[in-house]
Amino acid sequence: MPRLALFALIICVLAVAAAVVSFVEGSWLGIVWVLLAGVSSNMAIYYIRRGKERTTPTS
Repeated sequence: MPRLALFALIICVLAVAAAVVSFVEGSWLGIVWVLLAGVSSNMAIYYIRRGKERTTPTS
């Protein structure tokens, strides 16, 4: 797994945890954390696919 994909995945997990804590405490700031989780998950998927394309030989 590429390093950037791993970092994006870690950010996604932390953002989801922060969103859960925010909503449990009754704060609407959790919406921002949910949006950040969405962006970081899309980045992780992009970097994983890009890493697979670079390692797969083309014929």
